[in-house]
Amino acid sequence: MTNPPDPHPGPGPGSDPDPGAAPGPGTHPGPGHVTDGDTRTRVRTDKDPGGGGAPAPADAPASRVRRFWAVRRIPAAVLAALVLGGAGLLLYDVAAVRADRSAMAWRRELADGLATRPLDDTWVIVGACVAVVLGLWLLVLATTPGLRAVLPMRREHVDVRAGLDREAAAVALRDRAMEVSGVQSARVRVGRAKAQVKAVSHFRALDEVRADVEAALTTGIAELGLARPPALTVRVARPPRKG
Repeated sequence: MTNPPDPHPGPGPGSDPDPGAAPGPGTHPGPGHVTDGDTRTRVRTDKDPGGGGAPAPADAPASRVRRFWAVRRIPAAVLAALVLGGAGLLLYDVAAVRADRSAMAWRRELADGLATRPLDDTWVIVGACVAVVLGLWLLVLATTPGLRAVLPMRREHVDVRAGLDREAAAVALRDRAMEVSGVQSARVRVGRAKAQVKAVSHFRALDEVRADVEAALTTGIAELGLARPPALTVRVARPPRKG
């Protein structure tokens, strides 16, 4: 007597299990899977091949973050207007002289003054000092980035640059300081290299309040994501007495 074939045969020793079936009670799902009842969901991890767009590891060398450069439209416009006006006026006077007309009075006086005045004359020295100051100012504008009010932030991605306004950073740190117990008011000034905090405490010991404010603001500065976190300076005092 023969037994009827099993309508639901199990997997043989050399066959692969059904990829769509839920794992049995004695099996463990592979990495990247989450089992919930009869459903199985694929979860992509950092080690998953073909994931793409994975964040850089924490110990990866950070790229150098540079400051933002100011456009400086006003100085450029003023300098361009002065150069254009002076060049146009000089060109018109030269063309007038070439057309057998007399030169302008300011040009004759300037030529006579340069030819007759000695180098130690007061107006010559004043004019030279003004020219030197203007030249140094233009050199400083050309070689410095400007935008001191914008603090560069860390670059998590190569193609993205971000900056944080110093006033916004000061407001965020002031709110952190106001959350400390005992702080009645706080003033925060954030610079490129330092963050100065002046807090007023109306109760609790000043040393305890100062320690709590330093701890809270140290965490707050780290969470701002700045490329060069400023050094923190905290001062705590009592409010002035009334009357």
